[in-house]
Amino acid sequence: MVRYLLKRLLLLIPVIFGVVTVAFLLMHVTPGDPAVAYLGDRATPKAVAALHHQWGLDKSLIQQYFSFIGGLLTGNLGDSLYFKTSITDLLAQRIPLTLGLMIFAAVIALAVSVPLAMLAATHENRIADWIVRILNAAAQGMPQFWIGTMLIINLAVNAGLFPVGGYGNTLVEHFWSLILPAATVALSLTPTLIKSLRSSLIDALDSQYVEFAQAKGLKIKNILIQYVLRNGCISGISVFGINVGALAGGSLVVENVFALPGMGSTMMKAILTRDYPVVQVCAVVFAIIVVLVYLLTDIAYSVVD
Repeated sequence: MVRYLLKRLLLLIPVIFGVVTVAFLLMHVTPGDPAVAYLGDRATPKAVAALHHQWGLDKSLIQQYFSFIGGLLTGNLGDSLYFKTSITDLLAQRIPLTLGLMIFAAVIALAVSVPLAMLAATHENRIADWIVRILNAAAQGMPQFWIGTMLIINLAVNAGLFPVGGYGNTLVEHFWSLILPAATVALSLTPTLIKSLRSSLIDALDSQYVEFAQAKGLKIKNILIQYVLRNGCISGISVFGINVGALAGGSLVVENVFALPGMGSTMMKAILTRDYPVVQVCAVVFAIIVVLVYLLTDIAYSVVD
């Protein structure tokens, strides 16, 4: 396992390097001038040239690239053009919220998917199975922004059970304000998980080792947990890991819908204002999070198998 882990860690280096390079190049080939966007009506040629020099945009692309790589390696990420603060301080404030949202959404998705998939698999082609499959198909066609809006209207505005937006000030308010956003992200992930788990669990239920466990007289509860669920969840782990990008991408939409000051809303504001240093760093951070989750998925797959 240690050798496997070291090998996977070494393979992450070229992947992260490639993501950093792509993030840098995309921002520099995108139409528009950040200095012009920043100055607005005051964007005279002299003012634009002064900002280009101040931000290092008058250097060659190669020089800017190595400056960007050097900043990432040393932790000197520069300053935000829009938020008027250090990018390092900005990330320190925004990353915990986004990570908390992703973890919370993952927990909700697993808590919903596993029981429903187990229910559908143990009642294959019966009423319970058809209800789960119909609900699953309906949920698969719902976009995240629509789910978030419906939850806000029904549970926040009409019922008054949750805050409409914002993050609150205390730990309890933080947790309470993340329930609806996490549920929104989770609902976009559960259809794929349920479909994969249901199929795997049905295959496990039809296997010979389950028949042998029944022949030994084991209780159905022990068979489902120790034999069926453990073997069936192997493919579910892979599907969950592959779709973790939905958690990261979902934060871009959901944080804006619920006015959460996380990485997703920060990146959207940076894109709209052409705050390219923040966009580059946010893209790299999201990519590193996804790559690390892929690594954890591989480890979990090997352990459970």
